[in-house]
Amino acid sequence: MNILQLIGRDKKLFEKDIEKFEDLLEEEISKSSFLVIGGAGSIGNATVKEIFKRKPKLLHVVDINENTMVELVRDIRSSLGYIEGEFKTFCIDAGDIIFEKFFEDFGRYDYVLNFSALKHVRSEKDPYTLMRMIQTNVLNTIKTLDMAINKKVKKYFCVSTDKAANPVNMMGASKRIMELYLMKYSEFIDISTARFANVAFSDGSLLDGFRYRIEKKQPLSAPSDIKRYFIIPEESGLLCLFSTILGRNKELFFPKLSENLHLITFSQIVVKFLEYLGYEPYICDTEDEARELVKTLPAKGKWPCYFFISDTTGEKDFEEFYTSDEVIDWDRFEDIGVIKSQLNIDINRLDYFAKKIDELLKYGWQKTDLVQLFNYMLPNFAHKETGKYLDQRM
Repeated sequence: MNILQLIGRDKKLFEKDIEKFEDLLEEEISKSSFLVIGGAGSIGNATVKEIFKRKPKLLHVVDINENTMVELVRDIRSSLGYIEGEFKTFCIDAGDIIFEKFFEDFGRYDYVLNFSALKHVRSEKDPYTLMRMIQTNVLNTIKTLDMAINKKVKKYFCVSTDKAANPVNMMGASKRIMELYLMKYSEFIDISTARFANVAFSDGSLLDGFRYRIEKKQPLSAPSDIKRYFIIPEESGLLCLFSTILGRNKELFFPKLSENLHLITFSQIVVKFLEYLGYEPYICDTEDEARELVKTLPAKGKWPCYFFISDTTGEKDFEEFYTSDEVIDWDRFEDIGVIKSQLNIDINRLDYFAKKIDELLKYGWQKTDLVQLFNYMLPNFAHKETGKYLDQRM
């Protein structure tokens, strides 16, 4: 399957940047040791493979998901083989006391990369999943930063999201707060990060779900009005690698994508995906109609689809990688923009945030408590609450 064609592109990003910086990347990686947290997820997996192919001195990967970790190892052994340096994986939770012991024993790393995250906008649908998202995206980042500083790690990278730029949902806002903590800790350790477009067919994504719907002979459903930028998994790994190795302290990397050339709706991808598989899309008026027609239409070369106007909480009408008050370096790379962070960090607000979360964990919380706290942390936070969530969609 040609993912580039499905997302409306005919050329990979970063090819000229790789050509320009490959020698520098190989030299630095070959003499360095790496810990990748959350390394078996889609973006972490792609980054691990980019590090591995440049023969690091040591590469440790931590992830809580046993199955995806096993597949990562199988994938690497089947495609890239072996290296002289040490490559090991550890199926442990980065938020657990076992990880603290692991880091105490093995924390001799030059680079620590953190991909551990709850990435779905729908994570704010209930107060418990929402609190876990905060714990993963913010509190665990603080924890691993403290550990990296204590072990004198050279560089800390943590993945962010385009949704952190002028956030309208709690996931994006949690990553924006995470970015504030990164800038705070940049006084003590070199830090860089990256804001992402959607990674096409990444684990749990809507596009990834299309494959499961076809496999299970179920209709396809997607919003027709939401336009998004997409990058492929390989590009996601390269963007993180560039930020980790070439990013200067406090810098945020993002892919240069054109609004005119690269924005595409999910429904447009559905049409391209079905055409690739040899089916003609059949547009249905309701979910019930789509569920009924999938029993008969595929045999006739047609696949039922239900397209709708988005009305769920936290869906942004457009996509952006930076805000109007951020300073951008457009010239250093061919396909990467670099945000030169000049955030004014309010240490008192950050301290209050951590104390308030501890208090809520002790005495209980509702979603409104967390929204109120986020509004305090981010005065311009324009939370888009509709009372509807993606779990209520097909």
